[in-house]
Amino acid sequence: MKLQSPQKENYGKDNMRAQDAQRMAQFIAWGPVVFQVAYIMVKWGVFQLLSDHREGLSIADVAREKQITKYAAQILLEGSLVSGTVYLKDGRFLMDDKMAIANMNFVQDVNYLGLFSLEDALKNGRPEGLKVFGNWKTIYEGLSSLPAQVQKSWFGFDHFYSDHSFDEALQVVFERHPRSILDVGGNTGRWAMQCVGHDPDVQVTIMDLPQQIGLMRKATAGCPGSERIGSYAADLLDPATEFPRGFDAVWMSQFLDCFSEEQVVSILSLLSVAMKPDTRLYIMETLWDAQQYETASFCLAMTSVYFTAMANGNSKMFYSEDLYAMIDKAGLKVADVKKGLGLGHSIIICEKK
Repeated sequence: MKLQSPQKENYGKDNMRAQDAQRMAQFIAWGPVVFQVAYIMVKWGVFQLLSDHREGLSIADVAREKQITKYAAQILLEGSLVSGTVYLKDGRFLMDDKMAIANMNFVQDVNYLGLFSLEDALKNGRPEGLKVFGNWKTIYEGLSSLPAQVQKSWFGFDHFYSDHSFDEALQVVFERHPRSILDVGGNTGRWAMQCVGHDPDVQVTIMDLPQQIGLMRKATAGCPGSERIGSYAADLLDPATEFPRGFDAVWMSQFLDCFSEEQVVSILSLLSVAMKPDTRLYIMETLWDAQQYETASFCLAMTSVYFTAMANGNSKMFYSEDLYAMIDKAGLKVADVKKGLGLGHSIIICEKK
C-alpha cells in the first residue's frame, strides 16, 4: 500500500531515541494500569481539582478535598506523575494535560473487558469481546440492550466526533438543495434533526435496524421537524434487503466503517441500483490517512481495534484509497472529496457512473 497522507513522513523513518523507545516499551507494558489510574483521576474529579487550583495541591490537600485516604491520593498522584499527566513543583502537584473524556469513557465502559478477547477476535473474524455484554453477532444489534452506562459512553463517543462536523456537513449536503434525503444508519436521528432544522422543506428518511428505529423514535419524539422524519427498518446484511428509491441525496455518516470490505461493496452496489441518475451519495468518514495531526491518526487506528474485538470483528477505520476502490467496484464514482471537517472528517461525494 502506497501511503499518501499528511503523516507520511512520520511513518517512513524512525526518529525515536533509544531512551524514548525504552520508555515507550514500558508504557505499552503498563498501559492498562496507566489507563485505569487516569480514568479514576477523571472519574473522581482529581484532574478537575488540580485544574481549578493552578498553584498546585499536595497529596494531603487532594485527600482532604476529595475525601479519600492519603494512600489513595498518593497512588493516583504518583502514578499520574510518572505517566506525565501531572507534574510536581515544590512538593505540589499540578495538572499538565486535559484528558479526552469521550475516549476514556468509551475505552473503559465499552472496550476494556472485551479487549481481553482481541486475539480470538483476530483469529476468528468475530467480535469475541462482545460476549461480555450479550450474545449478539454485532454490537449494533445489541445497542438498545446494552447496560445504561455502556450505552451512554458508546453514543457519547459516536456523537462527540460526528456532532463537531455537522455544521460544515450541512453546507456540503444542502449546496444542491435536496428535497429528500435517505439517512442510512441514522442511529438516534441527530443528523436528521439537523437537516429538518436547517431546511423547512426537506424530508428525511432514516434507514436502520428495527431496534435503532425504536431508539430514534424515542429520541426525536416531540422535537420540532420530527414529523418530516420517516423511517425504513432494514438489515443491510440481509441479502434480500433493498434500498428505497427516489431520493435526491443519500447520507452515510460513520456508517460504512461498521462493515467488512466485501459488505461495503455489496451495500454500495445495492444502493447504486436504487439511486436516480442525479442522486448524490455523501459518505462522511474519519479517514485515518487524511488527518492533519499524527495524534488523530493514532486514535483512529486504535478505534479499528474496537471494531475487531467489540463491534463486528471484520471492519476498521478506512485508508482512503481502499474506500475509493470499494466505491468504484460498486459501480459508483467519486465526484469530489471535502477534507478537514470538524475533528478530522472527510465527505466523499459519489455519483452513479
